[in-house]
Amino acid sequence: MTANRLDKAMERISALMARRIALAAQGIGRARPDAPARRHVLGMVQRLGALQIDSVNVLTRAHYMPAFSRLGAYPRAALETLAWGNKRERALFEYWGHEASLLPFAMQPLFRWRMARAERGQGLWSGLARFAAEHKRQVAAAMAEIRNNGVMAAADLTDGGASQSAWWGWSDGKKAFEYLFWSGQLAVAGRRGNFERLYDLPERVLPVSILAIPTPDEADAQRALVAIAARALGIGTAGDFGRYFRLGPAAGDRVAELAEAGELIPVEVTGWGRSAYLHRDAVIPRRIAAQALVSPFDPLLWERDRAERVFGFHYRIEIYVRAENRLHGYYVLPFLLGDKFVARVDLKADRQAGALHVLAAHMEEAADLRAVAEALTTELSSLAAWLGLDRVEIARRGDLAPALRAQAKSGGRN
Repeated sequence: MTANRLDKAMERISALMARRIALAAQGIGRARPDAPARRHVLGMVQRLGALQIDSVNVLTRAHYMPAFSRLGAYPRAALETLAWGNKRERALFEYWGHEASLLPFAMQPLFRWRMARAERGQGLWSGLARFAAEHKRQVAAAMAEIRNNGVMAAADLTDGGASQSAWWGWSDGKKAFEYLFWSGQLAVAGRRGNFERLYDLPERVLPVSILAIPTPDEADAQRALVAIAARALGIGTAGDFGRYFRLGPAAGDRVAELAEAGELIPVEVTGWGRSAYLHRDAVIPRRIAAQALVSPFDPLLWERDRAERVFGFHYRIEIYVRAENRLHGYYVLPFLLGDKFVARVDLKADRQAGALHVLAAHMEEAADLRAVAEALTTELSSLAAWLGLDRVEIARRGDLAPALRAQAKSGGRN
C-alpha cells in the first residue's frame, strides 16, 4: 500500500505503522540480494541520499556499514569504486551533506548555495572562516599549487605551515584546503591508505555533465533536499526532514511548500505530539522482516530524538564518555529484528588476531531472548566473514552475552 492511496480514515497513523514506514523508506527489511553488487550499492545510496563518513575504524569506517545493514555481505570495493575510483567509474562525491558525506553526483548542484555561503565565510566552522579571512594569500597559494600540480593532500603543499593552534591540530595547509573544499573550489579526488583526503579541482573530479547543470535558486535547492530527505525517511516532522541535510530554519518553509504541492501529506501520528508529514510515495508495509546490525552513523540513528520517537529506542554513542562511565560500551551497534531494536552490542574488529570481539551484549526490554540470540549470532557471523575475520569471540559483559555464548557453542543449532 502506498501513501498516494491514503483516504481520510488513514490520515491518523499509528506509531507501529509509522515505524514500519520509516524502515521501509530506508530500505530496511527488504530481501537481501543473493550477490550484492555495484548497482545495489549505488541504488541504496540514491535511496538514502547520503552516507555519513567518519574516521573511527574500531569496527569498520562508518560509510561501509549502511550497505551491509541493508544488502548483507556486499563487496566493499564496489563502494570504494563509486566514491574514489577513476572518473569513469565514479557516481558519488564528498561534501557536507548531513555531516561529511558521500552523495550522488546528481545532488552536487543542490549544495552550491552552501558552497557559496562558505566562500563568504558563512555556515562553516568559525575557526575555519576566520583562518580563510586572515590568510587569503596562503589560501590563494594553495589553490594555485593544486591547479598546477593536480591531486594533492594537505601534507604535499610546499608551504603547508605548522599548526598555529590546538584547533583540530590541523596545519595551515589543511585549513586552506578544507576551506576551499567547503566553498566548492576544490573537490575530494580520493583517499590515501590512512584515509587522508586528496584534493583536486572540481572539473578534474566531477563529470562535465554535472558541472554544466545550472545552479538552482537557493530555495529551490533546499526544497529538493527536503524532498530527498522526506523520501528517505518516509514519515517525519519538519525538523526531521530539515536536519537530514542540516538545512536549519529554512526547512519549515520548504516543508510547507512541498505540502502545498502535495508531495508531503500532513498526518497525525499517535504518540508523537507534533505535526507530521508522510511522503506521497511512502510504502506502508504490513510487516517488516529485518535482521540488521546498525551503525551509530546510520541515517536511522542520525537524530537521537527521532530514534526515540519513532522506534522507542534511547541511544547515545559513548565514544567520548570515560570508560568507567559507559553504560553499553565504546562502539555499540543496535540490533534490529523485525521492526524493533531488540539488543545492542559493543563490537571491535581485531584484524591482527582475525577476531570479531563482542565486548558486551545487552538486551532491550520485552525482547525474546532465544530469538534474539539466534538471529544475532547469525548476523555477527556474517559480519565477521564480511570483514575478513575468522571467528567471533564473545565476552561475558551484558545480560545477552550468556545466550550468545551458548548459541555460538551449539554451532547455531536449536
